[in-house]
Amino acid sequence: MSVRVRASRVIASILNQRASLSSLLPAAIVQTPENERPLLQQLCYGTLRYLPQLELLAAQLLKKPLKTKDQDVQALILIGLYQLLHSRIPAHAAISETVQAAVKLKKPWAKALLNGLLRNVQRQPELQEQLRRDPVFTFAHPRWLIKRLKQAWPDYWQQILEQNNLQAPMSLRINQSQTDRQTYSHKLSEQAIEHRIGEFADSALTLKSATDVEDLPDFQQGYVSVQDEAAQLAAGLLKLETGQRVLDACSAPGGKTCHILESADQLQCLALDVSPDRLARVEENLERIGLRCELIAADAAESQWWDGQTFDRILLDAPCSATGVIRRNPDIKQLRRESDIENLAELQLRILENLWQMLSSNGRLVYATCSVLPDENEQVVSCFLESHPEASEVVIEAAWGIKRPAGRQLFPQQGGHDGFYYAVIEKTDSH
Repeated sequence: MSVRVRASRVIASILNQRASLSSLLPAAIVQTPENERPLLQQLCYGTLRYLPQLELLAAQLLKKPLKTKDQDVQALILIGLYQLLHSRIPAHAAISETVQAAVKLKKPWAKALLNGLLRNVQRQPELQEQLRRDPVFTFAHPRWLIKRLKQAWPDYWQQILEQNNLQAPMSLRINQSQTDRQTYSHKLSEQAIEHRIGEFADSALTLKSATDVEDLPDFQQGYVSVQDEAAQLAAGLLKLETGQRVLDACSAPGGKTCHILESADQLQCLALDVSPDRLARVEENLERIGLRCELIAADAAESQWWDGQTFDRILLDAPCSATGVIRRNPDIKQLRRESDIENLAELQLRILENLWQMLSSNGRLVYATCSVLPDENEQVVSCFLESHPEASEVVIEAAWGIKRPAGRQLFPQQGGHDGFYYAVIEKTDSH
């Protein structure tokens, strides 16, 4: 099966709202010859990264929309447009290979359509010029998201949109219970793996270019994990101490759970996640590093799983729109809807309310999301603080992010961290 056929099937499923890229791509990669895997990833990520833009252009070129059963052909159109507009693949190869993919999809009728449409893009550069007046085309984001970001961040919205369209770097978290950053940095240099020291997290290193984890020194021995630098800030904000009882709510895939356990001795840590399948990922990560933790598959918005014993520290990495990590998950542009934001904010507040009863007096809760929308971040925390006199915000004094009415907000940075939000709340005795 051709690499473009595989890519079209992945993208068609996402267009039909059937699944996410992270759930579809691994299976497609396994079935693809090794030498073609990089191209498969490029076609899927690239097409989804520019999807809103490519769909606008396709709509201008098609006389009438394709039927739902022909979403694979629609996907091929978008893949073809991506190659012509944003890849280094020679135009003649991009067109001929994409046209041939229609035959392999057993839809030979689409050959003429694809050939004519893609050649029209080459012949009519003025079409793109006309579309550039539309911010959806210029910024390659859904209209609702552009509008929300513009309202929320009048000084930063363009920067956020531009960063979302760039490739995210590969960052590492050094297991400081096993080694130190300087020592590990020397090991990388010895293997000619170019990198730089993280800017804000004292466990972070960022690679100049992504590499296979198996090529990282002592990866299987648990000396290092792949984790964005912004996500590495969570453990430090918890102010962990020996022997504390800690809850990592919404813990999958387990990067922060492992970081918590690496940060202090003899912690009684419980990792909670609503998805048993995703909790298996937490277990795999713990096993590789050689860490132990109680795992429970349950809903953080419910209390049935709780044994009534309070926690000294709680990390709530709340389910969110993931608008701060679009560059890692470009399918968010297709899968997320504006109506999701209000529903997510309600869920976040419900989880926060539920977990609060589980926090000890003088305990600390860190609220985190990988969102850049205030509705899911400072507004949720502010609403919670207003209704809980026994809750007090600990102002985060840091060199990273920007201070908000509650918490701090980070935006995605070129070659640096993702978009993230953090707030720290402590429970006082007087309640």
